[in-house]
Amino acid sequence: MCTSIVEIARAQGMAKRGNEWFPLSQAVVAYDHARHAPLGDVITLDFINTDLDPGARAGVELTLETAKALRAALDRAIAAAELEETEVRGKGAALSLVRTA
Repeated sequence: MCTSIVEIARAQGMAKRGNEWFPLSQAVVAYDHARHAPLGDVITLDFINTDLDPGARAGVELTLETAKALRAALDRAIAAAELEETEVRGKGAALSLVRTA
């Protein structure tokens, strides 16, 4: 049975198919039965470019446990990156000056 759980976000970045990299336009997150992995229901991540051919896609199917671990890893990496940007590179200070001006 299909769950109809789908979230779509704009995406900037690059993805790889075969030996070729292509720019991204969207990231799609869904929860449904696996199409390729020998699993039950999975979180599917699709990174696509809607302006290119349908093959402009990089996709993965993850168990819920793996998706949760990935989310936690992303949260830690994002927090560290934000710290790097604001405290180490000083970009946070410049942004706060712009906002208060």
